[in-house]
Amino acid sequence: MKIGVLGHLLLGLLAGGERTGWELTRDFDTSLANVWAASHSQIYPELAKLEGGGLIRKTEAGPRGSQRYAITETGRSTVTAWLADTEPADSPRSERLARVFFLGMLPKERAAAYLAEEERRHRAKLAGYLAFAAECPLDDDNGIRWDRIALEAGIRAETALAEWAAWAHEQLRR
Repeated sequence: MKIGVLGHLLLGLLAGGERTGWELTRDFDTSLANVWAASHSQIYPELAKLEGGGLIRKTEAGPRGSQRYAITETGRSTVTAWLADTEPADSPRSERLARVFFLGMLPKERAAAYLAEEERRHRAKLAGYLAFAAECPLDDDNGIRWDRIALEAGIRAETALAEWAAWAHEQLRR
């Protein structure tokens, strides 16, 4: 069975313990969002695909008809092989940054507003990551928290992008 990055990320989350689809969506929003976005409407079909492939299983019904999922041994070996034996694809695509190439087509005020909004957006994301980091120590009783290591990449990236947007906005004021 061929699965994509989203499937592997779901397997990785489930390797940490059983979750409902709603909990998985929340985990994407609060921890993985700095590296991979996934919506509710993407997660549920992927869960069905993983279950159909024997990589996860339903465990029990939760509140309001929700369903809990657990990783199977096949799922665990699949995500472990993905981590250890495959080369990740580089994906530098960003529509937001691609638009910067063409901001000169807009009136200067609109271009400046775009850059100001980019700075605001990156600072807001940074604030969220910093709040999460305050409750996510680098290590715990089990050793290093790799989710915190990944979160640090998001913190540093959003810091750099906010500073870049402020710099770019300043260039228009010259």
